[in-house]
Amino acid sequence: MTIKHSYKGSNVALITPMFDDGAVDYDALNNLIDFHIDAGTSSIVSVGTTGESATVGVKEHLKIINHTIQYAAKRIPIIAGTGANSTSEAIELTQEAKSLGADACLLVTPYYNKPTQEGLFQHFKLIAESVDIDQILYNVPGRTAVNMSVETTSRLSGIPNIIGIKDATGNLVVIKDLVKSCPKDFLLLTGDDATALDFLLLGGHGGISVTANIVPKELQQVYLAAVSGNVELAQTLTIDASGSYDPEGSELNFKWGSSSESAIITSSNGIAVASFAYPGLYQISLEVTDAANTKSHYSKEVSVFSPGGFSSFNVPYLDSFLDEHNI
Repeated sequence: MTIKHSYKGSNVALITPMFDDGAVDYDALNNLIDFHIDAGTSSIVSVGTTGESATVGVKEHLKIINHTIQYAAKRIPIIAGTGANSTSEAIELTQEAKSLGADACLLVTPYYNKPTQEGLFQHFKLIAESVDIDQILYNVPGRTAVNMSVETTSRLSGIPNIIGIKDATGNLVVIKDLVKSCPKDFLLLTGDDATALDFLLLGGHGGISVTANIVPKELQQVYLAAVSGNVELAQTLTIDASGSYDPEGSELNFKWGSSSESAIITSSNGIAVASFAYPGLYQISLEVTDAANTKSHYSKEVSVFSPGGFSSFNVPYLDSFLDEHNI
């Protein structure tokens, strides 16, 4: 197996920023790409689940991937999300991604169909044989309603251009079994942020993370420490990374409905990113408290479509708003 790039450490499942009408904000996407390059993220996954793969059309799907590849300009590896529950569609998307210049492709198990283990094997085998590009399997039974067994993964790991798996089961027994069953150079990437540290300490090589949208630099430090086996450092860095976003004594809070909850956000040229537990229409209030305990507010109505995911939205003049208050 010859892997063209190292995907060890933190790889971001990049969001696809959009305007209120659902159109992709490509300027904001450029800012996010630069943000991850500066933070040292190992690679960018373009149009994966977090990047709205389930909600954009095929043409827009490929347009976003192409834009990401062209703007990144080889400064960071790009993994294209090209999975589908139709084998022929997955092959077409993967071939297009290769033609556009993607470094690798991420292929989710077929959703809704509930294929057998042999069906899963034949699905991924045919894609790998049809398109000569590095491919990473993606097992997320909580979303697809099908779980790919360790045995099936092990069989697929023998195919030269299937270079790894993103395992989002959250089951730590699985990583132990994968370490035993797969070749040492087969990438084992976690897709479950909640169990990521334990996954890596048990033999994983990195992760494709949603949290990396918010704290990429800090998460990369945690992941690399864990991969190197430095348990104490990894645990210390995890505690540091999980604190509130607090530049120079300031704190950013998101409030919605009748509840209030702190959220770490990123802001770049008017783009804010926050997590929401449930879909719905929210009246968001951005509250900024500076070192002098002076509070300022900015309100925005936001539509959230994906439960448990991240949502990005435009806040006009956010950067100047923060600068004005010395944040």
